[in-house]
Amino acid sequence: MKKLKQELEDRWLLYQNSNDDLFEKFDAWEGTFYCGFDPTADSLHLWNFIGFMVAVHLMRRGNKYIALTGWATGMIWDPGWKDAERSFLSLEDLDNNQKAISSQISSIANNLKEFTGNDFQFDFVNNKDFYEWMWYLDFLREVWKYITINNMIAKDTVKKRVEDPSKSISYTEFSYMLLQGYDFVHLFKERWVTLQIWWQDQWGNLVTGTELIRKKYDGDANVFTWPLITDATGRKFGKSEWNAIWLDKSKTSPYEIYQYFMNTSDADISRYLKMLTLIETEEIDEIVKKHMEAPENREWQKLLAYKVVEIIHGTKEADLALRITDFMFGWADRLEVLKSLDNGEIDTFMNAMWGFKYDSENLFETIVKSWLAKSNSEARQAVQSWAINIQEEKITDFKHDFSNDFINDKVLLIRKWKKNFRIISK
Repeated sequence: MKKLKQELEDRWLLYQNSNDDLFEKFDAWEGTFYCGFDPTADSLHLWNFIGFMVAVHLMRRGNKYIALTGWATGMIWDPGWKDAERSFLSLEDLDNNQKAISSQISSIANNLKEFTGNDFQFDFVNNKDFYEWMWYLDFLREVWKYITINNMIAKDTVKKRVEDPSKSISYTEFSYMLLQGYDFVHLFKERWVTLQIWWQDQWGNLVTGTELIRKKYDGDANVFTWPLITDATGRKFGKSEWNAIWLDKSKTSPYEIYQYFMNTSDADISRYLKMLTLIETEEIDEIVKKHMEAPENREWQKLLAYKVVEIIHGTKEADLALRITDFMFGWADRLEVLKSLDNGEIDTFMNAMWGFKYDSENLFETIVKSWLAKSNSEARQAVQSWAINIQEEKITDFKHDFSNDFINDKVLLIRKWKKNFRIISK
């Protein structure tokens, strides 16, 4: 296994660090580090997933990952690069979101354990526990005493809000970096954590923690960041036409994640394979070379999509996403595929193709309910045009009864023209 710093650099996962010596320590299988996520939603998204993959490279070298969910910091929001203060979440929402995010991280780590054989060491911390019984005056003495206003205003994320009267910043948001700094102090003192990792735009918050540790305990703690990622078009990574790509499959299905990466441009293939998979970087260089010989086959987009879904949702879901893709794009015998599906897989196919549960609908009602036509008259026109296929047979009879055509009395395929598929299930 190559040295940690070289690994991160080769994978586009290192932007800046506080001290090069930190990498030697974490190459020596003896460190504990943390990365925090504020529970601002009940799911992480692909933007966060990059941070998890950075953590994986540290865990692969025997280091322990403390996954902090920032209930307390989530209460007040990070000013980040926003132009205005955002609305607070309720305490109930914060609790629910915190539990959901912890469950996601655990699930992904266990997926990786299963197919890599690595015994990753990780634990969860909720920073609600740090502050729930702390008096405000204690916080002033423990934290504010060591950090100057001059230093805080100089941070880029705060500076732009202070300098523009139309944007401004509240005292609450202004205090965010102190909470994040104290998180590090607490973990340093109680859990022997000596490293914090996060995005490059969090640098000011991260080094607030190292400054506190140095001043309070004369301690040696470090940070490093990875770069903000955009695709070849300049769009923020992890965004799509339907906004964020979530890691919760009830929000974004594994198939949708798969399709997001199937649409990766050739210019982004190498970078995404290196950042988001565990394939060795030298092998990726060979893969990209082969890809450019016949990019129209999109073989390596398929590899990227499969590997990412496998890490997030497991091998079974990655296999299903691949089967749905082959089904949709004609790389498989569709009826044979449908015959092989169990009930759970039928539901997955149905949801991926905007299908529905059959309830004695006639032909026109089925076409309209499937969103293959907007009205009965439009459905009639589609049948007249020979555009409608059921079980891959053209339908020309307006009164066609398909109630007995369900494969295994469970599933029916309806198609309009070549590419508009719907799965109907009983």
